[in-house]
Amino acid sequence: MKDLTQHMRDVQHFGEQGGVVPVVDVSATSTFMNPADMEKAFRGELQGCYLYSRHSNPTVKAFGEKLAAMEEMEAGLGVASGMAAIYSTIRQLMPDGGHLVSARTVYGGTYALFLSILPKIGIEVTFVDTGDLKAVAAAVNERTKIVYCETMSNPLLRIADLQALSAIAKQHGAKLVVDNTFTPLIVTPARFGADVVIHSCTKYISGSSDLMAGAIVGSQDFINQLVDVNQGVVMLTGPVMDAQIAHKLYTRLDHLGARMIAHGKSADYLAGKLVEHGIPLVYPGLRSHPDRELILRMFANKYGAGGMMAVDCKTSERALALAHLLQQEKFGLYAVSLGFSRTLMSCPSVSTSSEIPEEARSQMGLSQGILRLSIGYLGDDEVLANKFLQSYAKVCG
Repeated sequence: MKDLTQHMRDVQHFGEQGGVVPVVDVSATSTFMNPADMEKAFRGELQGCYLYSRHSNPTVKAFGEKLAAMEEMEAGLGVASGMAAIYSTIRQLMPDGGHLVSARTVYGGTYALFLSILPKIGIEVTFVDTGDLKAVAAAVNERTKIVYCETMSNPLLRIADLQALSAIAKQHGAKLVVDNTFTPLIVTPARFGADVVIHSCTKYISGSSDLMAGAIVGSQDFINQLVDVNQGVVMLTGPVMDAQIAHKLYTRLDHLGARMIAHGKSADYLAGKLVEHGIPLVYPGLRSHPDRELILRMFANKYGAGGMMAVDCKTSERALALAHLLQQEKFGLYAVSLGFSRTLMSCPSVSTSSEIPEEARSQMGLSQGILRLSIGYLGDDEVLANKFLQSYAKVCG
């Protein structure tokens, strides 16, 4: 399977004048030189053609190919958001309903989708601690079609044993679907048995917090199914990626590696300072991380441990007060999302994880006082670390 560098050597998307990046094809519909070919396309007899932008678009296709090369998979498809990617994948893999086993600790919007929407369309969901492989195996049954997890869980930053989860899924004829939003390039889920990889491209892949997008990566056959004229969930429900967004993301993939290294470098520096001062911290780059063995086995060394960390302030009041002071001190911005060039902060228990019932939050060990940090790479690391330490001492010391 090609990696991204090899893909860029072997596949070139030339513009009309030989441009080094693809042109933005904004056409809503495409011409058929032979009218008979349109009929074949609608009958599903003609593949690989451009028909209608809800079905296929040259710029979106170029982005999908490039992202697939990064994930070492056959094909990719850009969609409107990360949630669109999750829902479309599950609906395509489970057209007649069935059973899904999900990690208990996932993004709040994902949890709410699984809890409130999927059962209404005949999909039963069992939430389980994916760190307990015996519990995962016990949860899977003859109706299970998907095992779902995040490579790095949101917001507790635990690492999923993808290889073990894949083995359990395949033993029962199910697919392993992995959300790799927190760890692009850092982890390549396909190497550990993932069947489908999902991204919220709004985050690290964009890197600028200026657009909404998602992506689905998998086999060529699965991507073809998603855009099938008669049965494709993306084709028929319409959450397609806009060509202009695809063009931006295509170009931003070129410097994703440099950005991930920069995020990891700044996060690692701050984590070291926080540990020196005894501040309760979860960060994948620390030797104390509970999934250290998995991190050493799965993470690509050159990209570091990522830009995500979580500080436990014990109460939501203290977490909010610390975030407020840090924003005043120009350490970062209090906002949901992640992967921006500047540090973003949020308190999951009252924001992105508030959609999860309180009892479930307690079961997953989500403290009310967790302050989630998406560490940016702008600014002086030492200055920013001192701002954090001084602010923490005032609020939590």
